[in-house]
Amino acid sequence: MAGHDTSLVEVDGPWTHRAVSAGGTRFHVAEAGEGPLVLLLHGFPEFWWSWHNQLVSLAAAGYRAAAADLRGYGGSDKPPRGYDLVTLAGDAAGLVRALGEANAIVVGHDWGGLLAWTMAVYHPKVVQRLAVVGAPHPLRLRQAVRGDLRGQGWATRHMLGFQLPMWPERRLVRDDAAMVGRLLHKWSGPGWPDERAERLFRRAVQIPGTVHCALEYHRWLVRSQPRPDGIRYAHRMRTPIHAPTLQLHGALDTCTLPGSAQGSGRYVAAPYRWKLIEGAGHFPHEERPRAFDSQLLGWLADPEPEH
Repeated sequence: MAGHDTSLVEVDGPWTHRAVSAGGTRFHVAEAGEGPLVLLLHGFPEFWWSWHNQLVSLAAAGYRAAAADLRGYGGSDKPPRGYDLVTLAGDAAGLVRALGEANAIVVGHDWGGLLAWTMAVYHPKVVQRLAVVGAPHPLRLRQAVRGDLRGQGWATRHMLGFQLPMWPERRLVRDDAAMVGRLLHKWSGPGWPDERAERLFRRAVQIPGTVHCALEYHRWLVRSQPRPDGIRYAHRMRTPIHAPTLQLHGALDTCTLPGSAQGSGRYVAAPYRWKLIEGAGHFPHEERPRAFDSQLLGWLADPEPEH
């Protein structure tokens, strides 16, 4: 991690920062608490700090919370490739082992959610429980985009714009990453982000290399669909998930519509719970942290988490 990058992402708080190597890639992780490991995986266009509320609440509830910067983001390495969900799921599984555990409770939002679903299929022994926020199962997302062009298809039109070379990178960082601020406001419910959150996310996306890496996630998801790697991935993702699963979604989410995420439970062969967070958009863990935490901690405390 270059000093320039670190100073931007090492936000002070009741957590510690460290670099962890997994599979030859270095990741920046913020950690708090002791107890069972909870790995927190952020989405686009954010970095580990999106989980700052949960680092505190999980630590207070007796967990060891670890919020990582995903490959290409924040203080983590920005290699030229590896932005497919299979490699990213391997990163996360490697992180659990690098943090000294055989398995973890995995909580993922947005892209972190898509890779958490993938992790539960490709690395089932590493995922003790799965909590997914604002992210349909990847096959459910594909079905929703194709089946509802005016709804989910229209909501994810930014993804098609991101397929162009170079131009989307320039557009996202122009004017001090003003577009990142616009996306955060557009996808959230009223009252979020505040000035500090918006400033942090806009600054972090301007770390050299970050915006290109972030867009490579979107490019792989769209471009791989007709290719052999995408077809193999879709086939493998039909495997039922055997980890107890909690799916949380903002009722006002305009990026991933609640109706698009519903129905993901058909891919889970374990206890499954679906909950809407009222008054929240695409970032319920940040917009309504108390309501979010009560759902997450209640589910974690439940030894047999049925509906």
